[in-house]
Amino acid sequence: MADVLFVEHPKCSTCQKAKAWLDEHGIAYDDRDIVTDNPTANELRTWHKRSGLPLRRFFNTSGMLYREMELSKRLPEMSDDEQHALLATNGMLVKRPLLVTATTVIPGFRAPIWAEALGVAE
Repeated sequence: MADVLFVEHPKCSTCQKAKAWLDEHGIAYDDRDIVTDNPTANELRTWHKRSGLPLRRFFNTSGMLYREMELSKRLPEMSDDEQHALLATNGMLVKRPLLVTATTVIPGFRAPIWAEALGVAE
């Protein structure tokens, strides 16, 4: 088992780019399809805490499902537990890719931030 978990939607172009970046930098990782193996509420709670980021950063705000559910209006009224549970219902609600390490969790792909987190040269 690798020290890095890469959570992706294989059809997502950003995920494909991030995966290629990991491969180019020789980073060993476990790959997880967010659609067929969506994170649980407990995983999301742990990852959210480890990330140090606002919970809204874990939502795929540009996704169709997010817009259809009108979550921009609903989320401010929801507790963190309710938001974790909601994210766990459908992988398409979760911002991807997710880089999960023992010390940090980063939603979305930005090469310089990933390079810093993984201790590799950009």
